[in-house]
Amino acid sequence: MSGPLHGFRVIDLTTMISGPLATMTLADQGAEVIKIEHPEGGDLSRQVTGRRGGFSASFLNNNRGKASVTLNLKHPRGREAALRLCETADVIVQNFRPGVAERIGLGEAAVRAVRPDIIYTSISGFGFEGDWAGKPVYDPLIQALSGLASVQGGADAARPRLVRTILPDKLTAIQTAQAITAALLARARTGEGSHVRVSMLDTVLAFLWSSDMAGHTFVGAEVPPDKGGEAQSFVELIYQTADGWMAVSAHTDSTWKGLAAAVGRPDWLDDPRFATVAAREENKPARLELTQEALLDDTTDNWMQRLSDHDVPCAPVLTRDQVYRHPQVQANGIVIEQDHPQAGPIRQTRTPARFSSTQPEAPQPARRLGEDTRAVLAQAGYDADTIDEMIAEGIATDTQESPG
Repeated sequence: MSGPLHGFRVIDLTTMISGPLATMTLADQGAEVIKIEHPEGGDLSRQVTGRRGGFSASFLNNNRGKASVTLNLKHPRGREAALRLCETADVIVQNFRPGVAERIGLGEAAVRAVRPDIIYTSISGFGFEGDWAGKPVYDPLIQALSGLASVQGGADAARPRLVRTILPDKLTAIQTAQAITAALLARARTGEGSHVRVSMLDTVLAFLWSSDMAGHTFVGAEVPPDKGGEAQSFVELIYQTADGWMAVSAHTDSTWKGLAAAVGRPDWLDDPRFATVAAREENKPARLELTQEALLDDTTDNWMQRLSDHDVPCAPVLTRDQVYRHPQVQANGIVIEQDHPQAGPIRQTRTPARFSSTQPEAPQPARRLGEDTRAVLAQAGYDADTIDEMIAEGIATDTQESPG
């Protein structure tokens, strides 16, 4: 068996990041994923910069392990072919704007008519109800509306800042993959399919609430904007050393004692400002300033040794070119290298979850646009002449060689 989801078939109508990363996660775990793309250009992420051998890094990193089929879903025969593929599918995933799937004939009712127990999955930006449901959405807009930009700014009164990665998109992908798996488990128990709806806004608010909304948890006792709302100071996590940067976390009594010993400041333990966890939190600016001052006196490597000797949690800040060379990353086998038929040697991460009894095989590389159109349509019952006719009419395409 190749992965815990071996035997499940997923129809992927999504583009860009949130949907493709969700379905790639399912593919990494053994599901058969058929990605349906428009014959003219396919997923927009195929066209972005950072390219080699006709492939963008973005497409490679969000679409490995999937078959690529091209169908013009706005053409009746293209829609008919997609529905025929759904007849043998367990899951369909789409991230059109709310209402678009219904307009092109691939809404839940149409799909469930050919596969009643399918897991129909919809991903949206601002949700499925309300005035904002149909608005165009990109990651920064969700960061703004969800409060994430305010949290990243450091305080409610500070200048909002974006997280410098598309966090809402990727969080939504993870949430979607988990929700689909839960829906498949429920179907195994009840025999009934369901409609899974996941929005980026829902996902990010739930993500923030677990740690960043303490001041708004107790109804009637909300913290006023001018009285709080401060996030962790940047220096709480990252400190400058004599030759670089590192993260140090000394919150408990034992780690605070370890830090004081490592930096040679036993007097900190006699300071009433730092005598308890609560006192250290109340006097956080002074504590952070003293810690930063001490860590400037030595190099990151030396501090790693000194702090580790006293069991103080710490890690160096690595740049992107250093991450995959770090011994711990290599020890875990997180980053793998493969030869892509067109793009050449590529470096990616393996699927994060490890399964002892259903370990997935090595992921297959992303496919050229339409590379599997003929094979998949033939499997669905189309004869060669009909497939040729659909290709001639532009409803589908055969393998396309893209320029490098």
